Amino acid sequence: MKKIIVGFSSDAVSLMTILTLGVSLLLATFEKTLPDYRDLKDWTPPLLSRFYDSRGELIAETGIERRLYTPIGAVPDLVKAAFLSAEDKNFYEHGGIEWTGLLRAAWSNALNYGSGQRMAGASTITQQVVKNLILSPERTVSRKLQEAVLAIRLEHVYSKDHILELYMNSIYLGLGSYGVASASLTYFGKPLNELSIAEAAYLASLPKAPNNYNPFLYPERAVSRRNWVILRMAQNGYINAADAVAASHAPLGTTATITRRFGNDTEYFASEVRRQITAAFGSDAIYTAGVSVRTTLDMPLQTAAVKALRSALVKYDQEQGYRGALGRAGEPDSAAAFDGFAELADVPEWRLAIVRSVSADKATLRLKARPDMTDVNATLSLSGSRWALRMVVAEKKLVARSLDTVLSVGDVVFVEKQGEGYLLRQRPAVQGALAAMDPHTGRVVALVGGFSYAQSEFNRATQAYRQPGSAFKPFVYAAALDNGYTPSTLVLDAPFSMPDGTGREWRPKNYDGKFSGPSTLRVGLELSRNLMTVRLAKQVGIDLVAQYAENFGLYDHLDRYLPMALGAGETTLLRLVSAYSVIANGGKSVKPSMIDRIQDRTGKTIYRQDETECLQCNGPWKGQAEPALVDKREQILDPMTAYQVTSMLQGVVERGTGRAVRGLGVPVAGKTGTTNDEKDVWFVGFTPSLVAGIFIGYDNPRHLGAGESGGGLAAPVFLDFMKTAVKGKGAGSFPMPDGMTFYSIDRNSGRVVDASTPGAIREAFKPGTAPCSACAVIDGSADTGDPTADNTGPAARRRALLETHQGLF
Repeated sequence: MKKIIVGFSSDAVSLMTILTLGVSLLLATFEKTLPDYRDLKDWTPPLLSRFYDSRGELIAETGIERRLYTPIGAVPDLVKAAFLSAEDKNFYEHGGIEWTGLLRAAWSNALNYGSGQRMAGASTITQQVVKNLILSPERTVSRKLQEAVLAIRLEHVYSKDHILELYMNSIYLGLGSYGVASASLTYFGKPLNELSIAEAAYLASLPKAPNNYNPFLYPERAVSRRNWVILRMAQNGYINAADAVAASHAPLGTTATITRRFGNDTEYFASEVRRQITAAFGSDAIYTAGVSVRTTLDMPLQTAAVKALRSALVKYDQEQGYRGALGRAGEPDSAAAFDGFAELADVPEWRLAIVRSVSADKATLRLKARPDMTDVNATLSLSGSRWALRMVVAEKKLVARSLDTVLSVGDVVFVEKQGEGYLLRQRPAVQGALAAMDPHTGRVVALVGGFSYAQSEFNRATQAYRQPGSAFKPFVYAAALDNGYTPSTLVLDAPFSMPDGTGREWRPKNYDGKFSGPSTLRVGLELSRNLMTVRLAKQVGIDLVAQYAENFGLYDHLDRYLPMALGAGETTLLRLVSAYSVIANGGKSVKPSMIDRIQDRTGKTIYRQDETECLQCNGPWKGQAEPALVDKREQILDPMTAYQVTSMLQGVVERGTGRAVRGLGVPVAGKTGTTNDEKDVWFVGFTPSLVAGIFIGYDNPRHLGAGESGGGLAAPVFLDFMKTAVKGKGAGSFPMPDGMTFYSIDRNSGRVVDASTPGAIREAFKPGTAPCSACAVIDGSADTGDPTADNTGPAARRRALLETHQGLF
């Protein structure tokens, strides 16, 4: 018996020796092919970049993986308990491998070998970290062996808490969310520290198969899996029985947060910020680096800007008539009826609908279902759709008398709820843009690039180059005032012609076809007189006017042709608003900015817009005077000239083409612009603290309609927007430079009159200038050379410019 026992022991030792040698040999075989696990010490996962408005409100996210990296110390114990119970209850006891579970899985796989069934896993949290961050997710014997070896090594190098931190931030939990913090916001709209037992348990139920437990697709499965986690939490002693029972009976509680878009009104602004960051730092900064961007956007103003512009575009478009349905659905009640028709995600108040039935005065609709809306049926009345009786068919305008002439069963249309009923809507064919900035800092506080970013991503505030028309005229007058002219200088407003450089004559004209004879510069700008502007530009020199336009940042280069004085050169809305900001701030250069600060994932500031120097700011305070801020901005316009132009632009609002914006209760200056054939309309205006510009026109320029103008279409948008912008703020005043002299002037003749004289205004004059007593009249006959013939292009081009830009207003 003794010999048998000794023999058996000897065999066992030999077997163990062979097994040990075998394992050692396998380890040596894998040694050279194993990845370097030590890189996990400084693991930097892809993070979302987040954009915030100036008040700290999240407005947009961009990135490959939606993740909020959370240190393990910031993960609540309740959340840890839920995941440990669901995934690895012995995590803090084992050395990377749960041998009992591994043997059980191995036995199961052996029994199922050759059956085609998927291999069982039995992975610990450590093994899952290895699988997610180092290896591939495939389930083969060799890969599982690599996983086991690396898991053991990981446990020897890193602490348990560090491994758990890696796990909590790397796991995919469905609906585009990586890591527990991001999933908490996605499913419940709340941070980790606000999660209940039931909510924490639901998140812990997801790592195994997040798509199988999608709460919106499979709510019963989700509840069942969640309750299993709750039971495990109770069995492991993390919660008591009473809490477990209560949590198991709680509703799932998930919300439609994932369907919500951050900042429905911010897409154009956010896309421009993305472009700027990508250009400066590369695409990684946006999509993987997880930067935090504090923008200049003022969300209440942005919302007001979107509302004002959209309302104007819809109003104008509906006045042009109904162009027909988006398309037709074969069977209105079929499950696939809405296939191929996309909603406007950033215009959530509009819903897709299919016409089920229609009579002379009413239509019944089926609405496209949404997670956040339960109503699926609606009624459309003739009273809410009367505008659509004006129909556009084959580019011809017709007038219908009943709703069944306009709509047919199966039509797919947009509708908007108003009160108890619905209004018929259509995507505007016309487009527009709005940009607003602080003239003293250049911070862009609102920017809208079109009706809907979902409809068109083209940003008409920053990417569309269009002719500003008469909105350019203030810069012609600024050049003159900066070079010896005064607001009371007289210019002849009368027909004239001049050679166009091709042997023909150019005959500019005023928009209304009328003329007023000798008139002051003030009247010329207030009433937007083309003839006066061309004469003035010819007198001061188109070269000088072009140089001023370039100095203001309106153009990189402006051709030296006289039609350019009437706004024939193309520029963007944001450039135009920036140029007006120079006038509004007293002549200082302005650089538009949409980003205040960028921080990396650690919170370190890597970019700051404000470059103002503060001398002695870092020294100790010992009762000395406040340190001086160094303003490095270039003075590109005489402050006195800026004040004179501002005063004249106030006249545009009070008496001229911009009268539509009167009544704000604060000082307002501005200028309208309408291009030839009414293809583009503009209004740019400013208060002492804000400049805003509006553009409206078709993407492929075409006639907006006889009589349409910047004063009629664009100025009302400015007024609607500014009502919100000035609310709760003091009236303020435009800064007046020292040293100017004021006279009471007749605004038409330019002569000094008594202040009580009808039509008298208080006009500002620079030192060395004064009102004239016997005023000379500029008739444009000064010999400044031929401003249309710089020989930089063919004569045909000059001729075309002159012929097509003579009726700008």
